[in-house]
Amino acid sequence: MCDAGAVVHADDEFHRPTSDDPWWTETCWFTFTVPERRLSGQLYPFFRPNLGVAAAACFFWDDRGDQPWNIRHGRQFWHLPLPPQPLSDIELVNGIRYRCLEPLTRYAIGYRDPDGGDEIEVDLTFSAVGPPNHLADSHLDQPGRFEGTIRLEGETIDVDSFGFRDRSWGVRAESGLDLVGSGARRGGYSYATASERDGFHAITMDFSGHEPRAVGRSDDCLAIHGYVLLDGEWSKLRAGHRSVLARDDATGAPLRVELDLTDEAGRRVVAHGRCVNRLGVHLNPNLFTWNCLTEWSFAGRTAWGEDHDNWSAPAARRFFRQWRYAQI
Repeated sequence: MCDAGAVVHADDEFHRPTSDDPWWTETCWFTFTVPERRLSGQLYPFFRPNLGVAAAACFFWDDRGDQPWNIRHGRQFWHLPLPPQPLSDIELVNGIRYRCLEPLTRYAIGYRDPDGGDEIEVDLTFSAVGPPNHLADSHLDQPGRFEGTIRLEGETIDVDSFGFRDRSWGVRAESGLDLVGSGARRGGYSYATASERDGFHAITMDFSGHEPRAVGRSDDCLAIHGYVLLDGEWSKLRAGHRSVLARDDATGAPLRVELDLTDEAGRRVVAHGRCVNRLGVHLNPNLFTWNCLTEWSFAGRTAWGEDHDNWSAPAARRFFRQWRYAQI
């Protein structure tokens, strides 16, 4: 439950599965950064109530490692027992802790390495700087400010920066050619927050049905969800697309990204992103992603955020093998 006196919101708790499909899934993801250290972190629990199991991932990386085996800290647990607690006040076996402080607004999040020691300890508070933005009735996204500390390999690092969270609930299969049944084999998740009055977010998908090119510009990911916030005026996205302008020769990870967005108020925003770190990882068996701390320029503003280059597992294998051979 949320703190005493607060009326818990339905979206702060587990949702009742709408079918007995074993792949019915619920997630609760928080992502945060320390831009001056080129440091990123995220906590990502993954619940399957019809199977009675949970998974939980914790990743912390900077610009000196880009795989789970060479980053600052990376742990991904599968087949954990489904916790008996409510989502609004929960602790998982792997050390993730969430507590709702104010419905849809403030959360205490923590993590302790279950192996003990001083390798990693997280104590942060997320305070929303905008409303949750719902996609249909099974997903929400929300910008916020993270404050607190990360203790990493014996060093205490202060955190005071903007980040993001999202929640989803519905069927999410572990196989298939596309991403979560969307019909798209790849997509993007991009955001930036310059202040409580300025930022953007976009989820983009490639519905072309064509294999993406292994060389040159790839710009077929169309915006399906998001918002623009300028001078304090918030508006849902109406249209837009995401382009990867440059990729790393060795890995294919994005280096430069462009978003061209139009919101329902008719405002157009072109955002240019420079990726300053990256993590290549399967967040679930059919979602491979490059998660990148990104410096964005848009509408005369500069802000930190992220860009995620998302792929179904089969599409990722084909594209990145082709990319590697094209560079030889």
